[in-house]
Amino acid sequence: MTETNQPFDVAHLRPRLHKVMDFAARQVGELAANHPDYFPMYTENGCWKHSGSLWTDWCAGFLGGQMWLLEEYTGENSWRELAEHYSQLVEYKQHDRDVHDLGFIFLNTYRPWYLRTGSKRLNNVLITAGRTLAMRFMEKGRYLRSFVAPESLFIDIMMNVPIIFYAAHETGDTALFNLAVEHCRTTQKWIVRDDGSTAHEGIFDLESGEFLNQTTHQGLSGDSRWTRGLAWSLYGYTQVYQFTKDVTDLAVARSNADCFIKHLSESESWVPAWDFDAPATVDRQPDTSAGAIAASGLWTLADEIEKHDQSTALHYRRAALKMIEALTQDELMGWSTPGWEGILKRGVYHTHKKLGVDESVMWGEYFFLEAVMKILRTHESVQMI
Repeated sequence: MTETNQPFDVAHLRPRLHKVMDFAARQVGELAANHPDYFPMYTENGCWKHSGSLWTDWCAGFLGGQMWLLEEYTGENSWRELAEHYSQLVEYKQHDRDVHDLGFIFLNTYRPWYLRTGSKRLNNVLITAGRTLAMRFMEKGRYLRSFVAPESLFIDIMMNVPIIFYAAHETGDTALFNLAVEHCRTTQKWIVRDDGSTAHEGIFDLESGEFLNQTTHQGLSGDSRWTRGLAWSLYGYTQVYQFTKDVTDLAVARSNADCFIKHLSESESWVPAWDFDAPATVDRQPDTSAGAIAASGLWTLADEIEKHDQSTALHYRRAALKMIEALTQDELMGWSTPGWEGILKRGVYHTHKKLGVDESVMWGEYFFLEAVMKILRTHESVQMI
């Protein structure tokens, strides 16, 4: 396996990335045409429309988010119209107090829409969603509770807390900002481990707010290294740093990144297994969605640190590029299987519930395209890194 400190030819990868985006346009276009106003979560046998369980409805923003990326990529107004339509369909969720996923839903839809228009109405939706998510804050314990139970904190929430920071920034609400910071510090203290890995869930005593233990719903075990959760933390703390500029948040993101890259480097693939502690058998299940999230997060993390640490920034970019190169191989792309409706194969939703295992998953699709677009945006100025 090529080490991450070796040169990587970005120009050589560029045609492959364009092929991915062109294929994505066909796949997303067919999904919208065949199943209008439908928000899938994962495929079954490669098909988006099925009767499988959702567990929780947290993916509504990823389809519209892909459409905004395709609008940017193609410059076609038809994608703009679809993106606006699918964004409007989730607007009511700005008041949804039953989920912890409002960042996933609105940062991928209303934020790009607002950035293109400057519409105050669109920005107000983002602000409202941030304030709604903040209502999940538990005073005893100082964390945002997950959808599962009041005593539950998920690492996934690190990807959603940025919408609270956004609302605080837009309104000048210091109390809201401080609430979001407290959640980050609690997560750092009890969910992020010394080696940079993360637990999926932390459990608190509701009476005292005392932390009780680490556990999981989707990882191998409570003390294992569930890769999607680690990717959520890496990306989430990077986003948080963009708002706080607190080196504490940057240090967590870097620790997560180093842990992720270390375990990939020790494996025989730049596509992560669904859990780094899963048994290393011949048929060890990968999770391409975890790789896509981590690659996109690494690219942004490199952006944030390259002014003061070029060496580490280049290290992260090379790792991200190796991950994207691996994910774009034919056997992992939907184009390798006739009739496959997704873009990126071999993703994982919920192993234990047997939901979306070895399938395409909506968040994997979104963060994969996002990572590809990040590379394409910078290609002209970065020919070889």
